[in-house]
Amino acid sequence: MVSLARASLIYDWRRYAAAVFAITFAGLLVIVQLALLLGLFGTVSVAVDQSNADIWLGYPKTQSVDLGRTIANSSSLRAWMQPNVQKLERFAFVTGDLRRADGVALSVFVYGIDTRPDGSAFAHKLTAVQRQLLEQPYAMIIDAADQEKLAAEVGVNLEINGKRAQVVDVVSGIRGIGAISLITSLSNLGRIAPEMSEATTFYLLAVDKQADMQQVVADIQDTATHKRYDVWTAADLSAQSQIYWLLESGVGIGTGFASLLALLVGIVITSQTLNAAILASLKEFAALRALGISNASLRNVVFEQSFWLGLIGLSLTFVFTAGIAWLGDTYYIEMRFPWWLLLSVAVLILAIALGSGLIALRPLFKADPANLLR
Repeated sequence: MVSLARASLIYDWRRYAAAVFAITFAGLLVIVQLALLLGLFGTVSVAVDQSNADIWLGYPKTQSVDLGRTIANSSSLRAWMQPNVQKLERFAFVTGDLRRADGVALSVFVYGIDTRPDGSAFAHKLTAVQRQLLEQPYAMIIDAADQEKLAAEVGVNLEINGKRAQVVDVVSGIRGIGAISLITSLSNLGRIAPEMSEATTFYLLAVDKQADMQQVVADIQDTATHKRYDVWTAADLSAQSQIYWLLESGVGIGTGFASLLALLVGIVITSQTLNAAILASLKEFAALRALGISNASLRNVVFEQSFWLGLIGLSLTFVFTAGIAWLGDTYYIEMRFPWWLLLSVAVLILAIALGSGLIALRPLFKADPANLLR
């Protein structure tokens, strides 16, 4: 048998349609804004997140991976002596001046990586074949999102720091925050920036999975008064980089404020629209109360109505979210939809829907049913 709450929603669906759409778009607004925020700051730590190194060794007190500075090659000696360190490789980057074929000048961020097939840098993005391609003199891999900016595709020549380089492949997901990113080999990095021929920005370490990662970090850490280097786990450096840009940059503060505003707007839209939908049915509830239906029973009816409205609205939200995620992938818009974000927004919107429904009943419980029926 269909419950009173569901029967009411089915019979009077036009009255509640506005509430469903309000919940749908409020949830969508919050999810998309937060997904954009996560995507934006995920690009800050892209070098860490797309590599499979367990530990990073770099310049002391580096606040973000993209702000790394060169360190002495002797900084790796202590790491080499650790029995749990299975692999260690150099990683470097430099900013460069790129000129397109039409003469347009652009600033670029060039990563130099170890091109061995089992290399750690960008291991989640590059195949062994792509790494081998980078061994060609002046070979570069670019991000698909930057192809239009660079007016380049595979086989096209670009000028970087006055040296002619060639695009040998295109991948997705290596673009940094506000920068055009290119990947090349360490030897090619030295060719386009001679000062980086033997320089190292970070050392990437692969550690025995059975080892205590924090203990390995402590064992490698420089204990001198004036440190030559610092050591981080990959997760710590990634989080540190994102937090730095979120809290220390104007972009982070502005985007964070916009996300908070979207959250508040979503809450207000959901609560007010649902509140209005329930209030529109106040006379019907007053009639039930006059017939002797208890306040607890009426509360349960409204609670169930609010639950179904929230559930239907959120279902539509996730359908639209899937569409927006597809558009983001198609047009290379950095957006991230982790499960905890979707779950948190769903719980929040559902809680607001349930709370708004119960609050809307307060006039009914406080007033005389006879007055409401006039």
